[in-house]
Amino acid sequence: MTAKVGLRKGQEDRGAAGGARPGTPPSSAILDTAFHRAYKATPHGSTPLDRSRRRAMLKIVRSGAVVVRHLRAADHRFSKPPLTDFERTLVADRFGVGELEHSRRRVQRAVERIRGLSAEEQRSLRRASSVEAFGALVRRFYGRIASFVREVDPDLRKLDEIARFLKARPQLDPLAPTVVIAGFPNVGKSSLVERLSTARPKVAEYPFTTLAIEVGHADLGFDRLQILDTPGVLGRVGRRSSAEREAERAVEHAATLVVFLIDPSESCGYPMDDQQRLLAKWREELPNVPFLIVGTKSDLVRTNGEWLSVSAKTGAGVPELREAIAEALAVRRAQAAPADSIPGVRDI
Repeated sequence: MTAKVGLRKGQEDRGAAGGARPGTPPSSAILDTAFHRAYKATPHGSTPLDRSRRRAMLKIVRSGAVVVRHLRAADHRFSKPPLTDFERTLVADRFGVGELEHSRRRVQRAVERIRGLSAEEQRSLRRASSVEAFGALVRRFYGRIASFVREVDPDLRKLDEIARFLKARPQLDPLAPTVVIAGFPNVGKSSLVERLSTARPKVAEYPFTTLAIEVGHADLGFDRLQILDTPGVLGRVGRRSSAEREAERAVEHAATLVVFLIDPSESCGYPMDDQQRLLAKWREELPNVPFLIVGTKSDLVRTNGEWLSVSAKTGAGVPELREAIAEALAVRRAQAAPADSIPGVRDI
């Protein structure tokens, strides 16, 4: 009786990957998927030896391709489309300067190593002449790609954490004009954003209601205008909360125009001097960002006409504010600075 020389399907996979369990590192899920896909290889061949060679080849090609696809997907979340300056600054503030780029480079390097290894083992497989050699090559390939993927487990976790962090932030169109509504807590930012745009932020009669940036859209004669509601900022040095830092980053890196709200009634709980001090600080630090100063809560107090006055509660002054925003953006468009350096100016 002649011994069967074909390699039993999946024989060379033995011990390569265990079942995925909750809480396992990212590499486990990637490798399990890759090895399962490779296990299903069913090639044709003229002889049992030829079929075994082809099956081993498919296992190397398929498992390598699946791993590469998962690693590239983890990296491409940050390049297609590329992050905006605003998003890059938020990530640097939260995770550290250069951390995103470092993890991306390590994952990209793993992709290069796996591709090179796959090509190398395919060449070795063509030279091999026995079922045992085929199996040894596949097991060696599995072990090496598993090592490469496990090396970048911390980077895959970091990239996933950053992706979830960004997903919880507003997705801004870098080509659309962006109006940032800013000021101290409880000056009426969220109520005014609700009047001006499609956003429906939480509104309450106490400070720090807005804990994260929210985005709405409005039609002021443009195809699309983004209006950002930001958390209140106190202008404290060295004692800012994460929400305050994000609000400041929106002013610095996302704004085509900043509508700075001042509460002359001081019912927000903060004196006018403090509010104007923050405005002066931002104007000094951001000379290239235009500011439109708006007094809020005109239903509570009258101003001397130094600023445009509005009441988000009654709607008084809101139509005039819309016109003022449109005029300010038109001026922004006409500025001498290159269009690429001004968020949204090219579409105004």
